[in-house]
Amino acid sequence: MSANKKSIERTLKRLDAMTDEAIDYSDIPPLSSEMFAQALVQKGLQPTAPKAQITLRLDRDVLEWFRNQGKGYQTRINAILKAYKKAHE
Repeated sequence: MSANKKSIERTLKRLDAMTDEAIDYSDIPPLSSEMFAQALVQKGLQPTAPKAQITLRLDRDVLEWFRNQGKGYQTRINAILKAYKKAHE
């Protein structure tokens, strides 16, 4: 058995022996509803309703700001619009 495999096995045994109270969660950032929803979809759950493809005109500065946030900017725009809709129902 390799030294690396032994090390992994020791770590797994140590983690299995830990109680929930012994785990420090203080450095874990809170999950937003959007982050949680994305995680579920990425795990293979299908959206409840298919999305419609549209053409939407946005100010260039708004679009660039979202694009600069990185991959998934269209999903974030959708989440913001969905939150707005929910707040105004």
